[in-house]
Amino acid sequence: MESQHPTKVVLLSCGSFNPVTNMHLRMFEMARDYLEDMGPYKVVKGIISPVGDGYKKKGLIEARHRVQMAQLAIEDSDWITVDPWESEQPKWTETVKVARHHCREQVAVGQNKELQRRRKSAKKEQSPRLMLLCGADVLDSFETPNLWKEEDVAEILGLYGVVCISRHETDAEEVIHKSDALWRHRKNIHVVRQWVTNEISATRVRRALRRGQSVRYLTPDPVVRYIQENNLYTAESEQKNADVDLEPLQRNMDVSSS
Repeated sequence: MESQHPTKVVLLSCGSFNPVTNMHLRMFEMARDYLEDMGPYKVVKGIISPVGDGYKKKGLIEARHRVQMAQLAIEDSDWITVDPWESEQPKWTETVKVARHHCREQVAVGQNKELQRRRKSAKKEQSPRLMLLCGADVLDSFETPNLWKEEDVAEILGLYGVVCISRHETDAEEVIHKSDALWRHRKNIHVVRQWVTNEISATRVRRALRRGQSVRYLTPDPVVRYIQENNLYTAESEQKNADVDLEPLQRNMDVSSS
């Protein structure tokens, strides 16, 4: 009997990356290990997609800096990439639209490869499956009123699937159990438990930087140097967007009230 060929997977991580940390990078490695160990999967690519400035999160510095730092962070990786498409959009772009974009990109790449291989083999190559990579806090945020549209959550969970990295402060299994929307798609949510715990967060990194403390070994050295050279993350930068609601909250509240 012929052995089953693994499904190729592309992991997409959308977020602020403000700044990118070693934990962000570890999430990709943990997700790949989990998928390839637990199921018929072969993770072929990871994509870091920094959010655009239009997201209006408190303390969010310019996208050009966040993209550059992410690119510096993955210089030594042979499978994680940084894609600036989301950050370059003139307005904040919903995660589901980012997923659709990258799904189309993977289909296009697959079609090009298929054309190149037709003369060599009659076997058709499937396009990779896209999965969203996130922390348990993002999974929990699916239930925050007006932060996500119900139809977007249903599409992300139902069509793409999620690989969720557990965090100490958020129990992913409990989050799924409490939510009817998440429970319906529980078979499409892969929860990865951290056995070697790592609680580095961008918020804590920014706090240390504001206080003049070292952040070495919390984020890659090239990122530390970039932050120092560009004098990023100060008390002033942390107040950016302080009096502004997140763009998804503004947009979705406007829709719900109309």
